[in-house]
Amino acid sequence: MTEKVFLNDKLVDMDKAGVSVTDSGFLYGAGLFETMLSRNGVVFSLKDHLDRLFFSAAALSIQTYERKHITEAIYKVLRSNKLTDARLRLTLTNGPMSAPEEQRKPTLLITATKLQPYPKEYYEKGALVILSPFRQNTAEPTYGHKTTSYFPRMIALAHAHQKRAAEALWFTVDNHLAEGCISNVFLVKDGVLYTPPIATPVLAGVARKTVCQIAVSNSVKLVERDLYISNVLEADEIFLTNVIMQILPIISVEKHIVGDGKVGAMTKKLQRMFEEVVKADCRQKK
Repeated sequence: MTEKVFLNDKLVDMDKAGVSVTDSGFLYGAGLFETMLSRNGVVFSLKDHLDRLFFSAAALSIQTYERKHITEAIYKVLRSNKLTDARLRLTLTNGPMSAPEEQRKPTLLITATKLQPYPKEYYEKGALVILSPFRQNTAEPTYGHKTTSYFPRMIALAHAHQKRAAEALWFTVDNHLAEGCISNVFLVKDGVLYTPPIATPVLAGVARKTVCQIAVSNSVKLVERDLYISNVLEADEIFLTNVIMQILPIISVEKHIVGDGKVGAMTKKLQRMFEEVVKADCRQKK
């Protein structure tokens, strides 16, 4: 079966899909994207993904389509590819630069592939992260938005993979802990859950939001504040989040062993709760 993608206003065969050579996303990385999780043919926290997309589109002057159009397109892609458990990617750009500005239309591309989970051993034994040699500039106008200008993140992630690490932790130019290349980060110390505030700046991750909601509703003390390398090294537990990895335990930062070197009790508890939230949110529609 030929894989189908949704491009602008219709489903097309993947090998026949194309965008203009003058597309603003292709030329300048002027675009946004969302990576989404589908279970039982239902997209997890779709409203949160679209809320973030529309917020960033308004903040960065990127044109978009109506929410209903995008929602219907997402489910058309799932159904046409006969996918239930899937990883989806939505890309939105300002469209071809060759068109007059008043006639320019955004480019919308939605793809879906079979869900490929992270290695099972990461969740059973924990994973390794390294420290990114790069820094986030707090004055950069696109930080905190999920833009298609992801090349620095991909360089850092490739560097981490070369060292057999799952991720790389980023710090700001003033040495605040920020996030991973493709994830948010949480620390546990003395039973308290810590994470950098959105204003660090970090991406307002959908999985990050879910973990925060779980913590609040289950009387887990949650603190959002500036964190530093000392907090990372003193943490009893560390884990990363995104909607595909969900909650990924970290047991080593470079050569430093986190806690007792095993997946911690708080991390395990939140993993179970996160999975319950996903199952509840993605009950198969009748």
